[in-house]
Amino acid sequence: MANVGAVVSSIRNIMRQDRGISGDAQRLEQLGWMLFLKIIDDKDQELEIIKDNYVSVIPEKFQWRNWAADPEGMTGDELLEFIDSNAQSNKGLFASLRELNVPNHPKRAAIVREVFEGSNNYMKSGYEMRKVINKLNEIDFNNSEDKHIFGNIYESILQELRDAGNKGEYYTPRAVTQLMTQMTNPKLGEKVLDPAAGTGGFLTAAIDHVRENYVKTVDDEHILQKSITGWELKPVAYVLGLTNLILHEMDVPDYHYIDSLKKEYNSIGKKDQVDVILANPPFGASIADGVETNFPATYRCKESADLFVILMLQLLKPNGRCAIVLPDGSITGDGVKARIREKLLTDTNLHTIIRLPQSTFHPATVSTNLLFFEKGSPTKEIWYYEHKLPVGQFVFIGQKSYSKTKPIQFEEFQPIIEWWNNRKENSQVWKLKVEDLKDWDLDIKNPNQDSVEIELSTEETIEALKASFTKSSKIISELENLLK
Repeated sequence: MANVGAVVSSIRNIMRQDRGISGDAQRLEQLGWMLFLKIIDDKDQELEIIKDNYVSVIPEKFQWRNWAADPEGMTGDELLEFIDSNAQSNKGLFASLRELNVPNHPKRAAIVREVFEGSNNYMKSGYEMRKVINKLNEIDFNNSEDKHIFGNIYESILQELRDAGNKGEYYTPRAVTQLMTQMTNPKLGEKVLDPAAGTGGFLTAAIDHVRENYVKTVDDEHILQKSITGWELKPVAYVLGLTNLILHEMDVPDYHYIDSLKKEYNSIGKKDQVDVILANPPFGASIADGVETNFPATYRCKESADLFVILMLQLLKPNGRCAIVLPDGSITGDGVKARIREKLLTDTNLHTIIRLPQSTFHPATVSTNLLFFEKGSPTKEIWYYEHKLPVGQFVFIGQKSYSKTKPIQFEEFQPIIEWWNNRKENSQVWKLKVEDLKDWDLDIKNPNQDSVEIELSTEETIEALKASFTKSSKIISELENLLK
């Protein structure tokens, strides 16, 4: 079994030595397509054992096992030529896979083709590339332990992608995807969609949820395989998301490299509608010119998150359920924003809004909300739940914000889970009748917020100070030891 963490760290360091890779985004794209080829080949070898007459859609010449698996295999200029050649008489890996057409397996071939249409080889040294390949070969993705460990390492890769991302790209913490999925409760046979799927966090959470709670037989698994759909526009996120789904045992992921907002609104019919939508649509970013014309004139705007709300309303079946992340900017404001919220509250039962701390999507500082609604009947009342940062042993030394080293944890949501089916108001919870809203504004402050500051007794104050001084003394001692 490989030390997967050490392997991934080594790969990062090797790539930093290659003059062709400039910055984290290119390094992640490079790692993305190489991981994809390695993982799909490992999966193909598994399927060849368990399925009669199974044949990979990737031509034999370009199967990872045949050009990459041998540690003494091709390297240097020979390897670069194998990857990059565009010559008609000797097409390289990229040129060949971008044109891949396998009539007997069109869906699987299309997946491979989409990956390489949106990816590039940035490495300029075939020798450094060989080093990366050999490191990847230390991971066995058919080994359950390696696969499990890599799943954890995958989180750090996604963290880097987020940090290297552009404005509007916020990758959802695992704790948030788990909560939204659990509360929405997708069931076996229900069609689940994420139209802004990114790296596939919501989709894999849905897969895990359905498998854990509803899949009992081989036939159940076949149903699940056909029930999960994702769309993603960004090429790096798409490749990582696709790879993530393959790691979650989706044989032919229904996952596509497309711009969801370019779907013609009026062309979406019953056959396109789904039972469940889970999503964190991009927000704070402008859309491409002309995209808004796909939508009815009364809802046209340049804010991607707002257009995604309209798109999701159209994509939901009657009685369909949705949980989405929206910034404060989408739940308030006038004009088009107000008209979109009016449609949301008229067409669906927006039963719950969970208000999150500003730092939940670190390093972004935008305030966010989780909206849960069902299509079919208008909203009559909305429950609000204000989720707060964890409090320490003493109130005034509790956690100040979420961070890279202290992200939000699923355990923090346990009070919400316990409250969900037995709703009562308290200092963090309140409800509001729709008729009391002004201009459909959903940015409602907590009316039950405790106005009295928490007071500590003299003894409690002394204990708190002691704890603080002890911690400070320990830190000072550690620093002094380092300086010796």
